[in-house]
Amino acid sequence: MVFAAPNEALAGAQGVLDADPPPLHASVAHQVIGIWHRDFGDIQIALGHLRRARDLAARAESADREADVLATLGVALVHAGRTRQGLTSFERGIARGTGHTRARVLYRRAYVWWVLGRHREALGDVRRAIPVLRQADDVIWTARALTLRATVHLALGAVDRADADFTAAERLWETTGQEHDKADAVESRGLAAFRSGDIPAALRLLDEAEERYAKLGTPTFMLCVRRCEVLMAAGLAPEALAEADAAIAALDEIGGQSTRKAELLLAAARAARSAGDPHTAIARAAVAVRLFAGQRRTWWETHARLVLIEARVAAGRRSGRMVADAARVAERLASFGSPAAPEASLLAGRIALALGWTADAERHLAVAARSRRAGPPPARMTGWAAQALRARAAGSGRGVLQACRRGLDVLDDHRMTLGASELRARATAQGAELAALAQEAGLARGGPRRLLEWSERWRATILSAPPTRPPADPALLSGLTAFREIAARAEAARMDGRPVPALEREQRRLEREIRSRTLHMRGTAPGYGDTSSFDPRRLLDRLGDTRLVELAVLDGRVHVLLCGQGRVRRFEGGALAEAVAEAEHVQAGLRRLAHPGAEARLPVVEAGGRRLQELLLAGAVRHLGSGPVVVVPPGALHRVPWALLPSLRERVLSVSPSAGSWLRARDTEPPPGGRQVLVRGPGLATGGAEVPELAGRYGTATVLEGDDAQVPRVLDELDGATLAHLAAHGTFRADSPLFSSLRMSDGPLIVHDFERLDRSPYRIILSSCDTARLASVGADELLGLVTALLPLGTAGVVASSAPVSDAAVVPLMLALHKGLGAGLSLAEALRDARAALPGDAVHQATGWAFAAFGAA
Repeated sequence: MVFAAPNEALAGAQGVLDADPPPLHASVAHQVIGIWHRDFGDIQIALGHLRRARDLAARAESADREADVLATLGVALVHAGRTRQGLTSFERGIARGTGHTRARVLYRRAYVWWVLGRHREALGDVRRAIPVLRQADDVIWTARALTLRATVHLALGAVDRADADFTAAERLWETTGQEHDKADAVESRGLAAFRSGDIPAALRLLDEAEERYAKLGTPTFMLCVRRCEVLMAAGLAPEALAEADAAIAALDEIGGQSTRKAELLLAAARAARSAGDPHTAIARAAVAVRLFAGQRRTWWETHARLVLIEARVAAGRRSGRMVADAARVAERLASFGSPAAPEASLLAGRIALALGWTADAERHLAVAARSRRAGPPPARMTGWAAQALRARAAGSGRGVLQACRRGLDVLDDHRMTLGASELRARATAQGAELAALAQEAGLARGGPRRLLEWSERWRATILSAPPTRPPADPALLSGLTAFREIAARAEAARMDGRPVPALEREQRRLEREIRSRTLHMRGTAPGYGDTSSFDPRRLLDRLGDTRLVELAVLDGRVHVLLCGQGRVRRFEGGALAEAVAEAEHVQAGLRRLAHPGAEARLPVVEAGGRRLQELLLAGAVRHLGSGPVVVVPPGALHRVPWALLPSLRERVLSVSPSAGSWLRARDTEPPPGGRQVLVRGPGLATGGAEVPELAGRYGTATVLEGDDAQVPRVLDELDGATLAHLAAHGTFRADSPLFSSLRMSDGPLIVHDFERLDRSPYRIILSSCDTARLASVGADELLGLVTALLPLGTAGVVASSAPVSDAAVVPLMLALHKGLGAGLSLAEALRDARAALPGDAVHQATGWAFAAFGAA
């Protein structure tokens, strides 16, 4: 019962002890209480009960009972970090037990071997146990043994064998009432899905396992370790670190297993390293190494040492000793059959290259490169990264580009299995090194045109194909509805000055639930949405008198690629860090200028625009010509108000996440019917004053305001519209960009809602604050309202990257629509609308804050 209904088993065992039972029955009761505390409570309390159970079994003169307790005690001792005592307890248990009981003892020792990372010993014991358990028709223990054997196979990279054992175990579990074991089986299937590269399925199964554990009221520390691994692979390292640290704190609070703490520390170290926090990674990994060493868990200790060396390298440390340490770790991991061995060899090669030890580097990189042909996507990408570094060290630019192309193809195929745009964007971080190597080699081998090709190969890949449309999942739909209601109630409470902590907690819970369900979505088949087919000749043919300025970043400096007149030219810009800092200063100035009385800031903001032009356009300014300009910035520069730059102020100017997405927008045909939709949300200072006038101008436009401006109705009208104008308060969520929103009468309209559209409006105008703000994630990807719309059929967007004056927005929007009515594009109409504004600081700042995205 302790694994079917843990808390009931605990109460039942205590009831047996209260009845003054004979030694045999008391031994069972103490063993049950010991198991409960071992797995769900205080490990020291567990040891006390299990020793008492052992002594009572000896008094009862039952050798099999004593053997069974000795096995349970052995597991607890190992989890407490007393490995030698635990293994001794198993030796005594195997000697005391016979037949069926001995098979159960062998199964539990196999589990301990797995905990210790001694996988071959684990397989040996479990293979001895399974035939005996089957012969005894012991369904529960046979299913446990099959699940364990599958888990060991996974650790050794034998995914097919693991799948077969998991399937067999699952069939057996369905015939039992072992709810905890069933949850564990679901968790193990999640691990198998992850090992086979199916991240959405892994997240779904781990979430299902967590729900099952929650119903039983049992802690989920091992599940946390596994979820952290999956979250990191999905590019969600900060979340993995927060989850691991929270689990460590919870484990310490209950005095839980030392072995689990070490595993959680290792998970936290890996997450911190992936999140770009090497000092936290060093601190967590160093403690994990000490704990694993004390527990005699060499397999785990070696993996922790790998993370420790990686974190030290990330912190800027390099030495000959670190090369030797990484090589030694690689050898040990290879001897264990660990999939992490190529990663360690790559690390050794990287450090050797940094020290100029080319012969040593070649030796280690050659070993790492072997993994490029087979295995899960991360292992193959590790291999191709090693091959690219080998080629660069050998002076073969062609070899570098071939390896980078193959590695990024692996990433693309993996990325397209992910349905959620957030996961696709974050997954690109895994290819950042390959992309940087390719850009460097491309520039050296083929000049500006080749650099443009590789910049495009890596830029805005999530826009190359629409995200998977969320399923008609009743739970997801009800979650979105509940989220809107709670968010609206919280906003009303804030405006009334009432406390909102309870509402905010419920809102965060609903956000987690919605996000979790969207992350479970699987993507299309690999190969859909090809990002490697960009052709510079096609771009140059389509530009006409337009100039496209693509900004690439190499070694922290901006390279300006000016495309037009049948050629691509390169100009040296400034340091990226300086440009990012200047853009933040300018944004702060625009925020001030959105309010009257800040006119003195105008010269400072204009000076910032001149400085940005020097850093970001450099010598290209003299070659822009007189026609339209398209700017393609990297993700780090998404906050630059491009219309503020002197050479761009009076131009037809548009912004695009990539040259490829600009071409796709150019080729996007407007939907038939020419429908216009005008939406006016609540709470605007002007009440969305432009909407009534626009309604009169368009005549047949659908106008949604008041109770009509509710999210379901708004989405229904937006789907397939030719033009949409949304006058509604915008909120950007840097912590969770896909919950950035526009306020409707029934609550927020979020990015997740837009992704449910069959086709978003051909042109969409967002007339409020912060609607163009984006979060930079992954390698060079952006998440937010604008980038959600572009892959869904929208060819052009007008939106603001800063807070704006509601009053100053009205004349800008009216002038913008006047230009559209005259047949102008969004970029042309926005240029003319800026010029028509009054010359005061507030109106000028409002005009600079808005930008046209796309090509409509």
